[in-house]
Amino acid sequence: MTRVTAASAAAPAAGPVRGIVMPIGGAEDKVGRMTVLREVVRLAGGSAARIVVISTASSLGDEITHAYLQIFSSLGVSEVVGIRPESRAQAAAPDLVEAVDGCSAVFMTGGNQVKLAAIVVGTPLGAAITAAHHRGALIAGTSAGASILSTHMISLGSGGATPKFRMSQVSEGLGLLPQAIVDQHFTQRNRFGRLLSLVANNPAQLGIGVDEDTAAIIRPDGRLEVKGRGVVTVMDGSAALTTAYTATGTQPLMISDVRLHSLPRGVVFDLDGRCLVSAPGLPDLSAPPTVARPVDVPAGLRPDSRRIAAEGAHESTAELRRRPASS
Repeated sequence: MTRVTAASAAAPAAGPVRGIVMPIGGAEDKVGRMTVLREVVRLAGGSAARIVVISTASSLGDEITHAYLQIFSSLGVSEVVGIRPESRAQAAAPDLVEAVDGCSAVFMTGGNQVKLAAIVVGTPLGAAITAAHHRGALIAGTSAGASILSTHMISLGSGGATPKFRMSQVSEGLGLLPQAIVDQHFTQRNRFGRLLSLVANNPAQLGIGVDEDTAAIIRPDGRLEVKGRGVVTVMDGSAALTTAYTATGTQPLMISDVRLHSLPRGVVFDLDGRCLVSAPGLPDLSAPPTVARPVDVPAGLRPDSRRIAAEGAHESTAELRRRPASS
């Protein structure tokens, strides 16, 4: 277990934001503005946060553990602990469970999600992560660490835009997002087809595809807010028709009437209601509708006919209309 503690941190620990789950699409910025990682710190409690980094999935070993410890420490976190169990026996170690029991946030790195699930799911450490979520700790994961957050975890699959039979495989995840299947590196690795094929096979669950350097902040009330550089893609197959149960081999699947939502930063989406809540540039969708009223034209007002005619016209046409007529 690796630990970084800020000696100057004397402030009492603030209460964490309850029950937030934060899948990150991988490749989050670690050297520039670090928008996504700063959001992890903010939701974990800021300078009073206590973050446990679990780096089991990564092939980089202690290198990636120390990298995240240094990043979170540089962002002002008072205490960061790194743990890296390499077997299910190690995932039962009391000191690792104790580390999670006292944290305000768990952050799981990228790498191999099958390894992460095989070592963590169903162990005392996995139970401690679930208990931390239920008591209000932030549970965040990037790449492989994002996949394991759902009940049905994508364990492997191929890329491509066309959904096909046997295109992907699922295994058991931590179950913190029972209503969704999470995929990561979504646009960058063209994983549209494999997530759509899983939605065809599991129409009761939403497909959530998260782009790189992007996070889906999912609150206990089911509202998802997007942060970061890319988009979160949500697929709703609740009304879909599909041939997924009759397909054979690796043939393309027929799936019709799937609702698709592409959500950039600032958008809020209700996973339970499966509908948009708000988006920058749109009116408040939760506000009651207003009744349009007639427009009163003040006496003596003369409309500018040239401005009216130019609206929506090609730039060159509008310029001609703005020029004064030759004498």
